[in-house]
Amino acid sequence: MDFSQLKLRPELLEAISYMNFREATPIQQQAIPPILEGKDILGIAQTGTGKTAAFVLPVLHMIMEHGHHNYTQALVIVPTRELALQIDQAVQGYAYFTGTNSIAIYGGGDGADFTREQQAIAKGVDIIIATPGKLITHLNAGSVKFNQLRFLILDEADRMLDMGFQPDLLRIISVLNEERQTLMFSATMPEAIARMARSFMKDPVRVSIARAKPAAGVKQGAYVVSEDQKLPLMVHILKDEQRAGQIAVVFCSRKHGVAALYRQLKTARLNVASISSDLLQAERETVLQKFRSRQVEVLVATDVISRGIDIDDIDLVVNYDVPRDEDDYVHRIGRTARAAKKGEAITLVTPAEQKSFARIEAHIDMVGEKFPVPAEFGPAPDYLGAAQPGGHGNRRPGKKPFRKKPGGGRSRVEKR
Repeated sequence: MDFSQLKLRPELLEAISYMNFREATPIQQQAIPPILEGKDILGIAQTGTGKTAAFVLPVLHMIMEHGHHNYTQALVIVPTRELALQIDQAVQGYAYFTGTNSIAIYGGGDGADFTREQQAIAKGVDIIIATPGKLITHLNAGSVKFNQLRFLILDEADRMLDMGFQPDLLRIISVLNEERQTLMFSATMPEAIARMARSFMKDPVRVSIARAKPAAGVKQGAYVVSEDQKLPLMVHILKDEQRAGQIAVVFCSRKHGVAALYRQLKTARLNVASISSDLLQAERETVLQKFRSRQVEVLVATDVISRGIDIDDIDLVVNYDVPRDEDDYVHRIGRTARAAKKGEAITLVTPAEQKSFARIEAHIDMVGEKFPVPAEFGPAPDYLGAAQPGGHGNRRPGKKPFRKKPGGGRSRVEKR
């Protein structure tokens, strides 16, 4: 479907054209019409499906129809500062010809940042994109009043619940204008999300997009390693001459793991930087800018980056730790092979992580290649997998993995 069929204002269509977007994604096709009709929306969709535009475009349309006023009309609440900045940048792009303004409010700044935010809010910014904790700080200081708010958007609601933000969310919602339109987006639909929806939404229209799978352009594989093989193999992968000049993101599951791996890769003379919640916001932005401009070739990060950056030319993603669940894996490796490009994703799997990785393989309906660990690192553990629906797992060492053939049946994966 072309965007012009969604009955958006000409100013928005012009901005979309300048941004080289042509066809609306499924979430945009399904969500934008009922939002324009004034209905509450409960959207189940992963990051990367185009859901930011699915709520930003109709909200901008309706703000223009209503006219600009000296109060905030839309509030977007998100779990991380990176996502707040990313959505703010998207708003600025789509709103380029509309005169609508926005501000991102997030933790990690200093007193000067807080004062700047207060001043912007006092002038009547149209759209606020905020993390829950920092917004609570402004509420406590009396900086914000939402008695005339027209739109509340909760993005990645399940992530916010996972991060313990439910009390803050309920506190924020309790002070909002009850006549608002509410849009809630979540990657999954746990009972906690359903309860929240029932408590403060009005007959929401449910829009559901199938769970995300890795892009077709990602070449996936894994090394089965012991714990003491992980670091030397990581260095070996990043120093491979065939990957010279490539840009890579290495994911660790915990921020102390990020700090330790960064120091070790720095000692190995790799061009590396790290990013986690331990850095001030200005430091994080500097690191990301250097990574975008290829001044840094390797970025070590936690899962906060898997949903918070939009960089199209990342060549390699390495899971130094197996992610905690299947969706995190999809988000991580989704940092590469973007915009129909090619990319590579490698996971280091220890014996303790084999069951978790087998669940991931079952979820994405694919068994990736298991690369042999170079002999100089010593004997590697066998990968036995785990019994999974769909027939993945419990393979005998030395056997090639099965992969589905079109039309049914299974065939051995050929050597590359």
